[in-house]
Amino acid sequence: MAEPKTTKNDGDVEEFLAGVADARRRADAQAVCELMEDVTGQPPVMWGSAIVGFGQYRYVYASGKQGDWPAVGFSPRKQALVLYVAEGFDVHGDLLSRLGPVTTSKACVYVKKLADVDTAALRELVAAAFTQVHGKTITS
Repeated sequence: MAEPKTTKNDGDVEEFLAGVADARRRADAQAVCELMEDVTGQPPVMWGSAIVGFGQYRYVYASGKQGDWPAVGFSPRKQALVLYVAEGFDVHGDLLSRLGPVTTSKACVYVKKLADVDTAALRELVAAAFTQVHGKTITS
């Protein structure tokens, strides 16, 4: 079975964030990094070349495919700051409604501008998502 492409590595998080070209996106990413580190109590770690993660969990699919993934994380993409929330939003609907102008996919929150987001709701979302999966094995 093929190894996952995105894995935890010893890349330099500060260097990665300093290299974000857009000044506002860079500042937002640095602020989210501090927030996630504070909320989770975990150090930021590079996953692949563009994801900063905190903690981790193990996933195991019915097919037998398995791997590790950050419990919570983010990536400062060109179009938005992408926040990764492992188990999706079914249990976090109330927090999402309080966040402000964001869009979502199955397990991602897309933030155009961090200043528009309710920071208290974001902290709660990160804490809840982290607690939900950190150190666990999730099977599907």
